[in-house]
Amino acid sequence: MMRSGWLLLTGCLGIGFAVAHGAPPEANPETGVKWRALFDGKTLKNWKPTNFGGEGEVTVEEGQILMQQGSDLSGITWTGGELPRSNYEISLEAQRVDGGDFFCGLTVPVKDSPCSLIVGGWGGGVVGLSSLNGLDASENETTSYRAFKKKEWYKIRLRVTDTHIQAWIGDDRVVNADIRGKTISIRPEVELSKPLGISSYATVAALREIRIRDLTAAEIAEDPTAKKK
Repeated sequence: MMRSGWLLLTGCLGIGFAVAHGAPPEANPETGVKWRALFDGKTLKNWKPTNFGGEGEVTVEEGQILMQQGSDLSGITWTGGELPRSNYEISLEAQRVDGGDFFCGLTVPVKDSPCSLIVGGWGGGVVGLSSLNGLDASENETTSYRAFKKKEWYKIRLRVTDTHIQAWIGDDRVVNADIRGKTISIRPEVELSKPLGISSYATVAALREIRIRDLTAAEIAEDPTAKKK
C-alpha cells in the first residue's frame, strides 16, 4: 500500500507540475528521454524581456524569439517558476541574425550559483563559461574559438551535474568543466538573467526550440571524461 500510494502521489505531482508549466514532457521515441518545452513558439509566456537598459525590442515571429540589437545587452528572463539546479540538461537553437558578438549568453542555475555559457563572444568567436574562479569565458579553461555564420541555426545543449558543466554545439562537445572546488559566478551585467536567461550583446539574435529535461540516473553516473555525444 505504501508503494502504490507513493507512486500515485508522485504521478499527481508530475501532472500538477506539467499543468502549471505548460504541456507535459514529450518523450523521444528513440531514446525515451523526456524534454519539457520552455517556449511555445507563439508567445513569450513564462518569459519577459530583460530590462538591462538600452536593450533592443524582443518579439515572437514565425516560431522564433527575435532579440533586436541594443546598445549593449538584449535578452529574455524566465518567469515560469522553479527550475532544476543540478542534474539537468537544457537545449535550444540560436542564430546570429546580424552583428558581431555573442548571440547566445545562456545563464543557468548551477546548484546555488548561476553560470553563463557564452557562444560567439569577444568579437564573434569565443565559446566558454563565465565565470570560473572569477575568470571570464575568454580566459579560463573552457575557452575555445569557432566561426559562426550569420543567419545559420546552431543547436546548443548544456548539461549541469553536481561535478561538471558540459556543453555541445551540434555534435561537438565544446565545454567539459570539472567544477568541484571552483567558484561559479556570472558577470554583473547579466545579473538580471537569473535564474534562467538568454542574452545577446550588440547583436540581433533569434532563438527557438528551448527545452529542459532531468538527467537519468545512468546519465548522472556517466564518466564525464568519456568522449560521448
